[in-house]
Order: sequence, then C-alpha cells, then structure tokens
Amino acid sequence: MIAGGVAAGMSAASRALRQNPEADVVVFERGEYISYGACGLPYVLGGDVDSFGDLIARTPAQMRARGIGVRLRHEVTGVDARARTITVVDHHSGRSTHEPYDKLLIATGVSAIRPDWAKTDLGGVHVLRDIPDGQAIEATISGGAKRAVIVGGGYIGLELAETLHCRGLSVVVVEKGPEVAGRMLDGEYQVRVRAELESNGVEIRCGTTVEGLTGKGDCVTGVQTDHGLIRADMVIVAVGVRPNVELARAAGARIGKTGAVAVNTRQETGVDGVYSAGDNTESTHRVTRRKVHIPLGLTANRMGRVAGVNMAGGDATFPGVVGSSIFKTFALGAARTGLTQTEADALGLNAASVDVSSTDHAGYYSTAKPIYVRLTAERGTGRLLGAQLVCQNHESVKRVDVVAALLHGRGKVQDLFETDLSYAPPFSGVWDVLLVAADRLSREIGRKQE
Repeated sequence: MIAGGVAAGMSAASRALRQNPEADVVVFERGEYISYGACGLPYVLGGDVDSFGDLIARTPAQMRARGIGVRLRHEVTGVDARARTITVVDHHSGRSTHEPYDKLLIATGVSAIRPDWAKTDLGGVHVLRDIPDGQAIEATISGGAKRAVIVGGGYIGLELAETLHCRGLSVVVVEKGPEVAGRMLDGEYQVRVRAELESNGVEIRCGTTVEGLTGKGDCVTGVQTDHGLIRADMVIVAVGVRPNVELARAAGARIGKTGAVAVNTRQETGVDGVYSAGDNTESTHRVTRRKVHIPLGLTANRMGRVAGVNMAGGDATFPGVVGSSIFKTFALGAARTGLTQTEADALGLNAASVDVSSTDHAGYYSTAKPIYVRLTAERGTGRLLGAQLVCQNHESVKRVDVVAALLHGRGKVQDLFETDLSYAPPFSGVWDVLLVAADRLSREIGRKQE
C-alpha cells in the first residue's frame, strides 16, 4: 500500500511491481492527479509548456493497465501499525474504510506554509504546490489581475516573478530577509539574481515583513507590510514548505530534527513494514554527513525507487544528496551544489572560497556571456565542499553537475582541476571556468597552509 501518488509514490509503485510482478500494489492519492511534474507548474503559467496536462507523466488508466491499483481522491488518514491496517477516506462518497497492508509506504510530500495572515478566504490569494493551485492562479490571471505581490524570494517566488511579469502583470517581490535567494546562494550571487529581476522591471522589497492583507468584498486588494501598503489584486504566498509527517507520526515513525520523517538508507522508518520516501522524508547530506530536508524532484523519485524495491523483497539503498539545485529567472541561470561559504562557516568548517568570472563560451564566440563561479573547499584536506554559478545564458550553469558528481565521491579540488572536460568554442573556453576556479582555489589553499 502506498499513501501518495506523485513522485515518490508512483516511482515506488512501478519499481515494486518490476521487482515482484506478483505483488498487489495499490496507491491512494487524496488529489485528482498522479505522477506529474510539479516543478513545471510555473512554466505552464508562463506559456513555455502548453497545458497542465503536459506535466502528467502517467495517467491512472495507464498505471492500472500495468497492474497498479490507483484510487484518486482517497486519503489515508490513519495507520494501525500493530494490526497492519490503514484508514482510508473516500472523498467521493465520504465513507471511511480500513484496509490491510503487508508493506506501507508513506509518501505524503509537503504542504505550502501559510502564515496566519495568509489564512484567508479572499479571492486572488494563492500558493503553488499542485495542478489545482496552478489552475487557480491561471484563473486569476485570466480574470484580469494586473498587480501581483509575491511573498518570498526563494525558487518558486523568483520563477513566478518572471512568469507573471511576462503575462503582463506588475510584480513586486516581498522578502523578509536581507536579499532574495537567501537560502540558496552567498551574498554576492544573491545580488546578481536581484539585479536581473530589477533590470526586467520586477520590484524587489527586501527586509520587509508582511503583516496582513486588505480586501474589498471577497477579493484581495493589497498587502500590508511594516513599510506600508502594497496594492495588489493577486498575492502568491511562497514562503516555504512543511513536510507532511502526521501520518508517519501516527504510525509510530520517528520525526527527525529536520522536521521530516527519519529513515535508514533502505527508506525504513523503524516501524515494522512502514517505509517513507519523498518530500516528507529527510536524507543524509554526503558532504556534511548530517541529516537534511531538501525536497526536490530527483531526490523524491530516487527515494521512491529504493522503497519500492525493498517493499517487494529486494535490496536497495539511497546514497544521500549533495544539495544540488538550479533555477532561472528571465535570462539568468543560478545553480549551487554542496555547501556555500556561509553554510560551511556556520558548520565550523575551515573553508576557503574563490570567485572567478569568465565567459561561458570561448570569449570570441558570438553568444558568449559572462559567467561567475564561486568554488569552496576545505583547507588542509583540499576536499571540495561546494560550488555556485550564475550566468546570463541560463543553460550554462548546468556545468554545476560536474562538481556535484565529484562531491558524491568526496573529491578534492585537484580532482576537479585534473578532470578531462570537453571543449569546443560554442560551449566553453579551452580552460573552462570550473578548471580556472579549481586552479585558483588550489593556490589559495596552499598559501593559507604555508
């Protein structure tokens, strides 16, 4: 039995059936859709993807044809781990039933955080977590919204800033912290992201706290902040997410210090027969060896695959994460992997960083754009700790994956410098910016040790 039918849940269902074709696999999904790419929602709203339906990888009918039971609008609300039963509410009929299980996967994901001021019935106030959320935002835009306030300067907020601006709305991003992208990048790179937004007409107000909303009739009319009122007929609340751990807690699973479900490398919770995977579940950071909660699509899918194999009698383990992430806003791409210098300092690591600017293609190539790299390593050992990249050709920051691969093997700065990277003028200079950064960081570390 699987509670949750998006990334982790459906990956687990498919892998379980492949591991054991005789297995009886049933997925309960409280929503209306399964197996869809939630990360694509801003791009449907922006027109880069034609429709919300294009985000759906597999339909219930397709999964049923493969032998996987799918029950939409069925929510698992309780677990009796001793009796090995779950309580399921059918939202179609309102009836509640008890279903037996041999193995149970809890893949309940995360919910968007709604501060007290955002708990309102005013029209035009949205979060963006699933397809119905996206459809609601589309309805507000199509209904004539002109002024949007996005509360939160993280991934979702910055992606939506571009989306809404391109749809013809005036956009204000309100961020409580001192800068946008505050949890993703170090200060200098946050400033580059902000500059890209402002150069494209998005207003950024950092160091600003939202205190409430104003409305007229049943529609929002503004956002009240500690620096005054901002008029708006659409408000997007993008201040973060919270793992849905209530079901796991009811089953007797331990909740980690991260606030997400604690599991071992086999995705087992410690409660016999109960597994957890996906955005509601914590993982191990391969650089720090600490438990982290980093809810991203690839992580959820991989956790689900591991859980599915093990639930069906196989043996698989999840290796952990290095915190790789990437996003674009307008032409700018930004990416990071491992630790930032700020994070390394907070952990008490003896870390050093270098900043290198170059071009993403050969400097003489017509489409070359400036690219900025910060590479971070541990003094003494030379171990790579992380990288951050920003570039006006947003696709060029995908080279962050080279560093991510080395981090998985606990690689050193010298390993990066000696890596045989591909070269042709349309792709990079003969000395790629990563190699230049590795060379400079090696010399920086050497100077500090002398």
